Amino acid sequence: MRLYLKLSKNTDPVPFEHNSVLAGIFHKWVNDAEIHDSLSLYSFSWLRGGGVNNNNLDFPKGGYWFISIYDSETLMKIIKQIQINPNIAYGMTVKEVVIFETPEFSSEQRFMLATPIFIKRTMDKKSIHYLYFDNESDKLMTETLKTKLKKAGINDESLKISFDRSYDKAKVKLISYKGIKNKANLCPVIITGKPETLAFAWNVGIGNSTGIGFGALL
Repeated sequence: MRLYLKLSKNTDPVPFEHNSVLAGIFHKWVNDAEIHDSLSLYSFSWLRGGGVNNNNLDFPKGGYWFISIYDSETLMKIIKQIQINPNIAYGMTVKEVVIFETPEFSSEQRFMLATPIFIKRTMDKKSIHYLYFDNESDKLMTETLKTKLKKAGINDESLKISFDRSYDKAKVKLISYKGIKNKANLCPVIITGKPETLAFAWNVGIGNSTGIGFGALL
């Protein structure tokens, strides 16, 4: 399921890299150490619907933020917490909450991204960031989602994820998270598998670090 949070206008400048703030808000609402520390079965967008003003983002007409979660119980918990405290950050508050049911998918779907996909592995104590043009990237994205599927009790040996390398606007974006720079990918993905697997991916996102704002799908 997906929550669309309609937000009031900001009163303070919004930095371009604000995903760490959103991650903090999400975990404040959930208030569950197990969810915070375990494999993320959720994803979220960055703030959307604004424009650029003086090297910051500005939302003079308000904006929106979406959160997608596989577990509907956690989603309902978030709604209750929003009702108690609707404040987000930068002077923005939640004005309206809209619940979207998970769509029905076929066995193959091309997804545009809400946030860049981050693919990371550690080898010899060194972090390697994989990019959309790397041959290994497709396998690693598939591997990560299979791990999340296993946690949710879903098995799908037919699952395959690949970047749509025919997309002529694909690019690498350097994103800082709490001072650490990460190379992430802005390129659509094509997912093949069981319809329930594609629905799962729509909720939990693709790649690593979906719990801090990477890999959310549209």
